[in-house]
Parts: sequence; structure tokens; C-alpha cells
Amino acid sequence: MPEPFKQSYKVDQKSMVSLSVCNVGQQKCLPGYTWGPGVRDHYLIHYITGGHGTYATGGRTYELSAGDIFLAFPDTEIMYRASDDDPWTYEWVGFNGTDASAIISRTDLGTKRPVLHSVSYGDELREHLLRIIRAFGNTFQSAVEMTGELYLLLYILVSNSETPDIQGSNASEDVRRAIEYISAHYSYGITVEDIASYIGVSRSTLFREFRKEGYPSPKEYLDRFRIDRAGVLLADTRLPIGAVATSVGYDNGPYFSKAFRRYMKTTPSGFRKRKTSP
Repeated sequence: MPEPFKQSYKVDQKSMVSLSVCNVGQQKCLPGYTWGPGVRDHYLIHYITGGHGTYATGGRTYELSAGDIFLAFPDTEIMYRASDDDPWTYEWVGFNGTDASAIISRTDLGTKRPVLHSVSYGDELREHLLRIIRAFGNTFQSAVEMTGELYLLLYILVSNSETPDIQGSNASEDVRRAIEYISAHYSYGITVEDIASYIGVSRSTLFREFRKEGYPSPKEYLDRFRIDRAGVLLADTRLPIGAVATSVGYDNGPYFSKAFRRYMKTTPSGFRKRKTSP
């Protein structure tokens, strides 16, 4: 029997705001190994490659084994425990970002169904998990590679989903147009009122439609989009921080710094220093 082991990697530099890997790893658990009860501040997918265990969340406990998947939602209490007789082995990836909720909503996983049993695409899913592990690093390049593999992993879950595609709804069409407008005009200092006016709906309606589609509020999406672009400029150019703020649509330097720190957990100057240091 293989000896218990654990390889866990935490990503300190999250350059992507739309979707980024928080941590990744693999583990052969000791008998009875338990995590929780507790909460995570991000999404966390486990794919079980061997053994047995239980996953508890939302007042239910699920018996799981090789080929099963379980998902933890942010700020939702969970507990998982390896079997005493046949402890499980699994790989996992933790992630977050503005696109995370909307993507998960298109899979068969949800708060009322946080597990999938004996998936037919397990080998393919695992390959992307292993690629994320191999790509691990705290550099911009590794962040891009890990995020790319994460998108492919999530695509597998979406493409194998039985969840109806709701892209034909008016709400999702409004959200699509709003996101396209943000992508094209974020640098011009647009506001949520400007976006709602372009779409032809009220600000409150746009807010409801964003939330219905699994996105953060329009204001938060716009801020995160701008900060994402600011991170790229800080890492790849020598523009002064004030010029970076202006380039992504902020005419108020202190507000830009506050927003940047909120999403990146560091100052613009601190972010640049880490990205450009050898």
C-alpha cells in the first residue's frame, strides 16, 4: 500500500482577476484524516483517485470513492474525512475570480448537489489537475499557464453538464452586452449608469441580471476588470502608477490604490515590485 503523502502549493501571486488558482495539490491521506468543520474563501474541487471518504456540507453527508468529485463553495461550512479502513487519495484545485460563479453555475455541481459520482471524464479532468500542479509557480507566466489549464478543466465540467444552457434569456443577453461594453470602454471612466444606459435598462435591473447569471454586481465586475488590466500594465510596462490608474479608467489616484489593494491584497507599488524583481 502506498505511503501517505501530501503535496500542497499555495499561489501567493494572483495576477488574474477573472479566474485564478488559489492553491493546488494532491494527497494520500492517513486513516481518518479530517479537515473541518470550517470554511474556505474560494471554490475548491477535489477529484478522488482511490480509496473512500465522506464529505459533509449543507446538512448532508456524502459517501465518496474513486472517480467521484466534490466541490466546496466559498464561505460555506464543510468537513471531509478519509475512511479508517481505506483512506482516499485525491487531487484538488482551489480557485476564485469574477468568472468563477458563472462558470460553476453551468456545471452539474451546485450547493444542492456538491458531489458527482463515477464521472466518465475523470481521466481527462485529472490530467488538467496534474498539469496545474506541474505549472505551479508564483510568477506571471505560471499564473497564465495555471489559469489556462483551470479553464480547460472547468470546460470539461461544463461540456459534460446536463444543466440547461440559458444563454438565450434576455437577462444573459443584457449581461453579455454589458461585459462587451466594459471590455471596450473601461479605460474611459465609464460608470454603472453608463453601462445601464447603453443596455437600455435601469441600474437596479442590471444588478439583478448580473446576479441572476452568477456574476458579482456590475460595479464590482467593472472594478475587478480594471484592476485586472492595471495588474498587467504594472507588470509589463514602466508607466507611473498614476498613469496606470488613468489608463484603466480611474481619475482618482487614492480610490484606485484602495480598489487595487482590496482585490490584489497589496499596493500597486508592492505588486509591481514583486512582479519585476528577479
